[in-house]
Amino acid sequence: MSADKGKSGLKAAGRQKVRKGGNRTPSQRAWLERQLNDPYVARAKRDGYRSRAAYKLLEIDDKFRLLKSGSRVVDLGAAPGGWSQVAAQRVGRQTGKGRVVGIDLLDMDPLPGVDFEILDFMDEAAPERLKAMLGSGADVVMSDMAANATGHKKTDHLKIMGLAEAAAEFARAVLEPGGAFVAKVLQGGTENTLLADLKRDFAQVRHVKPAASRSDSSELYVLATGFRGGAEPASDEPA
Repeated sequence: MSADKGKSGLKAAGRQKVRKGGNRTPSQRAWLERQLNDPYVARAKRDGYRSRAAYKLLEIDDKFRLLKSGSRVVDLGAAPGGWSQVAAQRVGRQTGKGRVVGIDLLDMDPLPGVDFEILDFMDEAAPERLKAMLGSGADVVMSDMAANATGHKKTDHLKIMGLAEAAAEFARAVLEPGGAFVAKVLQGGTENTLLADLKRDFAQVRHVKPAASRSDSSELYVLATGFRGGAEPASDEPA
């Protein structure tokens, strides 16, 4: 399914407001209003996707063709499953092609064609467990992970960048040559350091801001394609 299809259906049919009162804080009311009036939230319900985030990956994949038939994909921070759904569809899991494995701190309802476990990616055992689930190298490593927001811009930026850097390190360990890595980051300066680091190992590295990513959000995605392969194995020959 193309993220470009049905764009005319993204227009909201009149703004809905949440009544004051009850136990909701102003920030909770603002969040709920945004969800009620978000055309991508409505579209996700209509199209059967687990979350509005599915359209971010659909847009990225429509443009850059990451998820090819038969690809093996790792989804870090998979719950509630929007990205895993898209990956399973696009690699052909419905006909037994490819592989999609995902982990998250939160549980996720089962998805056809997706192998999932509750696991903290920052746990030192997580990378090896993921490799075992995958059974071989990966063609795509994707991360929509985000730490719980503190409300302090600099702290939140550093936390999400820490996750992105850890995901990039994992990608280098499991990607096959030519593979791709995509991860959520926040604008704030240090994301350029991650880009520079990735450029050593990938043919092309860029920032991507899908239309489905809210315009008032500092959210970006770093996309690295054309993985050049891991370190050369050590030679048995004496130096």
